[in-house]
Amino acid sequence: MRHAIREPHGGPGPAPDGTSDPGPVGVPSPDAVAGAAAGGDGDEATRFVLLHTSHAGNVGACARALKVMGFSRLVLVAPRWPDVLQREETLALASGATDVLASARVVDTLAQALEGATLVCATAMTPRDFGRPALAPRRAMPGLRERVAQGHRVAFVFGSERFGMANDEVWRCHEVLSIPTAPDYGSLNLAQAVQVVAYEWRQALGGFGVAPAAATASPAWADAAAVQGVLDHWREALQAVGYLDPAAPRKLLPRLNQLANRLALTRQEVHILRGIARAMLKTSAAAGSYTAAPFEPSADGDPHV
Repeated sequence: MRHAIREPHGGPGPAPDGTSDPGPVGVPSPDAVAGAAAGGDGDEATRFVLLHTSHAGNVGACARALKVMGFSRLVLVAPRWPDVLQREETLALASGATDVLASARVVDTLAQALEGATLVCATAMTPRDFGRPALAPRRAMPGLRERVAQGHRVAFVFGSERFGMANDEVWRCHEVLSIPTAPDYGSLNLAQAVQVVAYEWRQALGGFGVAPAAATASPAWADAAAVQGVLDHWREALQAVGYLDPAAPRKLLPRLNQLANRLALTRQEVHILRGIARAMLKTSAAAGSYTAAPFEPSADGDPHV
């Protein structure tokens, strides 16, 4: 399913609950201000609403999508399965995000799902007959972030897998988001769409750092003598397999020397290369074409040398 966005605007929008005008988007209620202040990471001020979900697995996958982006508020409107939060497929595809499922709410109407939300963003597969133009999430999210910083509570609303959002559901939202896709194929799975929007929203809120790589010991670099030993070993091995003609070596050995210098070999890599050379010599000797000279094991006992 393709999803739409509109650029945030400052004027009044349709009432999310269908009963009253929420007023200018730039003027949040005191409750909304307190709620945003309580959720410095955006979780308290953010909810994801799924309309008429028909596949239990999608609910679980959506819970997982939220959890990995640091969100936890999930609301289901009239899902196909009343017990969808406990179904085996849901739990399996949640892949550990059972806390999101445990805290999720199931309600009967969109109005109930949007209670307390002051900034509602629809996702739409196709352009609507009227209304503000849709924008890609990445373009729209900075404006939404500014409003949440002012105290707004945002709700991202997603339609059913088969039909998306109905026009009357889209029109009651303040903004519309649309995920750009390939022109000839715009079919996104519900959980994929939720993941994209959750990711873009998290990035707009500051994002998470990339996990640092595990600390590793400094490499033990091979000294010049070790590198020369590799080259001598490979010279003999290449002669044994007929690749190097000792009577006309040309520039092969100098080029290999330059290659070894450029690679800045470690001692472990030296052991590997000498092990390969030794195997070449053994194979050649077994074939009767060469008598391998004995190579002594290295001082650290590496079995391949």
